[in-house]
Amino acid sequence: MSRIDELVFLHQDSTSCHLAVLAESIGLKTRVVKQVADLEPERDHNCFYLIAQKGAALDSKGVPLIVARLLPHVPIALYQIERGSLDPESALLLGVRGLLFADQRMDLLLTGLRKMVNDELWFDRPLISKVFRRLVNRQDSGVELTQDTVTMLQMLTGRERTVIQLVSSGARNKEIADKLCISEHTVKAHISSIFRKTQSRNRVELLRWSQANACHFELCS
Repeated sequence: MSRIDELVFLHQDSTSCHLAVLAESIGLKTRVVKQVADLEPERDHNCFYLIAQKGAALDSKGVPLIVARLLPHVPIALYQIERGSLDPESALLLGVRGLLFADQRMDLLLTGLRKMVNDELWFDRPLISKVFRRLVNRQDSGVELTQDTVTMLQMLTGRERTVIQLVSSGARNKEIADKLCISEHTVKAHISSIFRKTQSRNRVELLRWSQANACHFELCS
């Protein structure tokens, strides 16, 4: 990672950004942004973004939706996280550098900030070990896990994953609706969302995508 000149906090909640005050207390330059539209990730090459979970639109794993769009440009960590509201493994696999929880002590928050600014991950060690072992096993088996694949899989909800499996088995919309006890209209809405998230134009392309990435479902679910 290049040298970090500034911490940029996306703080969409109405309360004050106490973490930015903490960062300034240890000599880190900070900037607090209230609106996503005010971010300039393509220009902030030497900045580290901290995205508050509180007040943000979230995906099915509890990760702010804006994260996937920002990650190609700047390193990102999440803060103001409520326990149990986010899947840490999903955040790690997506490329998030660390998690700072709302109930953590001040000294742990400061330690986490320092570690991440120095290009270290800030997650529980058991989680890092678990994910590392899985990735090594996948690599040993010759299975390639790309960032694009991980991002697509993270965007899918649990119900959409189930629909993909049923579509892959050859089930039609009515059969899927009966199986899941939902309407055909809801099935069509799920499939439309799946097409968008997997960049598939029809069921044939979705089937090819599903077959190519079936081995990743367990890793990123």
